[in-house]
Amino acid sequence: MHFADRASGNLRGQASFADCAMPYRTLTVLFSCVLFICCSAVSAQELPSKNCGYDRARLLALDENQFDQDMAGGWRALASIPGCALVAADLLRDYRKAHHQNSGLLFWHEAQVRADAGQYPEAIALMKQAYKPTEADKAGWNPYVDATIAFLGRDRAALVQAKAKLAAVPPPVGAGIPSVIDGYMEAEFADGSKRKIRWPINIDVVEGLENCFDKPYVEAYKDVCRQSKH
Repeated sequence: MHFADRASGNLRGQASFADCAMPYRTLTVLFSCVLFICCSAVSAQELPSKNCGYDRARLLALDENQFDQDMAGGWRALASIPGCALVAADLLRDYRKAHHQNSGLLFWHEAQVRADAGQYPEAIALMKQAYKPTEADKAGWNPYVDATIAFLGRDRAALVQAKAKLAAVPPPVGAGIPSVIDGYMEAEFADGSKRKIRWPINIDVVEGLENCFDKPYVEAYKDVCRQSKH
């Protein structure tokens, strides 16, 4: 399962490349739209494990960054336990409601967990809540959402259309923003690590969804589908 789209550091939902004065924050928020930390895959028929107990009061009391981005202490720790993904999805839902949160990332992460489990209608409804305002979408997040919804809705033509729209997103410019060279940008994260990222963000994910259109989402999201047509 994949729960943390190209993420590292201080993610706060709806920020974008418009925050050029804050390159680390900007880059990590953008990359939150892509990379997933691999956990255990679930099937739609999988029942919750007896090992899915968690400290509900503690988790619901966390701020959004701790709850969503702490790989060991937020909802992700629960989701990483085999059989507990849908319990984690319900926790994401309950956190949003308890905090009256409309964070696009929280909607998106719950949607992806449910999509992995085969709950496509529920996932689509959640993904529709994750769009950014058009003027705030500097990195092609909305076409990525469109493409994923098209995949889950079994609409190949809409997926191809969304991919073309995403591919046309121009590279970002500004102080602290790395250049795009041969389709890649080298991003340096707050921990000092560097990584080459495809531009536009998420184009490789969408290519994988198209390549493996006839596979379940949990399979089509994997790296192998991004590398070649199946």
